[in-house]
Amino acid sequence: MTRHGGGRGWYGKVIGAALGVTVLAAGVGAWSAQAGGVGASAPKASASAGAGGDIRPVAVSIAHASDKGAKGVNITIDDGPDPVWTPQVLDVLREYGVKATFCMVGTAAKAHPDLVKKVVADGHRLCDHTVSHDTAMDKKSPAYQSRQILDAERMITEASGGVRPMYYRAPGGAFTPSSRKLAASRGMRPLGWNVDTKDFERPGADAIVATVEQELSNGPTVLFHDAGGDRSQTLEALRRILPRLEEQGRTFGFPVR
Repeated sequence: MTRHGGGRGWYGKVIGAALGVTVLAAGVGAWSAQAGGVGASAPKASASAGAGGDIRPVAVSIAHASDKGAKGVNITIDDGPDPVWTPQVLDVLREYGVKATFCMVGTAAKAHPDLVKKVVADGHRLCDHTVSHDTAMDKKSPAYQSRQILDAERMITEASGGVRPMYYRAPGGAFTPSSRKLAASRGMRPLGWNVDTKDFERPGADAIVATVEQELSNGPTVLFHDAGGDRSQTLEALRRILPRLEEQGRTFGFPVR
């Protein structure tokens, strides 16, 4: 998500319990929804940056394009999972037959593994959104960035039952060359966005829908949120924009890897 600055204190309430904790991967085979060349092995418990096991490195460049081509749209959902809003987002996506990419905060995934599994079971893809959603992490040391990425990767993988994230989205777009290289070495394509709906600011469903319609010409990857506060406007906007885009001949897909 964009660098919203203040109002992110809810992440601080959960980060203390998660930093420095070593999470052992479940070792369960990847579910079919997360297939596509990433491999079935869960990451090792060590914080090694190497692509171990059958993890296949991917491109280090930031992905924006859709695997559905020029008419494709990538719906991405950030900052969850959240016990109130994620199930409702899943219901809307299911209603319209849309698959999305969920960029999950490691501590939230650890706290709500049932929701992570539901996301995967519905055919959506997982994305590493770091442990604590630090939008200034690009100003921190490479070691700090590595811990944020690798610890979140382990938390999400364990919560999912062994399904690894396929993408890495830096909070606020705080990518660095070293963080992109690390993520790519773990099989997680760095993931950007083209349309920031600013739904986090709760501008109203009309404004969120208008932003998508006005800015989709910038590229196919659209940013929404399922956590961090009241997401009722996001839900209403999704109910309106998803069928509208389909009527326009758009096809919903995943970011390229």
